[in-house]
Amino acid sequence: MTMTPAELEEQKDTLELLNNEVTSRLTRQSESLAKIDAKALFLIGFAATAAQFLATRQRHDVLAYCAFAAYAVTLLTGVLAMRVAKHQDLEPRPMLAAHVRSAKGQVLAELAATRASIFEKNKEIHDRKAWLWTASLWSMAVGLGLSTVALLLHT
Repeated sequence: MTMTPAELEEQKDTLELLNNEVTSRLTRQSESLAKIDAKALFLIGFAATAAQFLATRQRHDVLAYCAFAAYAVTLLTGVLAMRVAKHQDLEPRPMLAAHVRSAKGQVLAELAATRASIFEKNKEIHDRKAWLWTASLWSMAVGLGLSTVALLLHT
């Protein structure tokens, strides 16, 4: 839907509200990505520690090997969740060059649309990271369960 310059100017307040909301949502998305990375790092450290502990104890070998496999899955999915992904963001120079002489309403409309597009592209990365973190968490739980049983059955 294309609006005339006069219509854009009339809708400045609405466009400003929409732009602020999209900006806020992008900020929350970025914070969520950082939290997933921190949680994945915690799981990686915990899995490495648990695997080392299990390796130094007398245990039921078959269950222990299954636990080691679960810890390996935890490590792999945790690392994949944390790996650097190219996030989309506003490019300031082209934006300034394109809109330096534009009316406020037009700039707000362009900013909101661009930010909405960026959010959608970053959402794919967010969803993949969240899925990998969940897989890492579940494999950690399986590994801990198997470790516990492997240690208990040996005693």
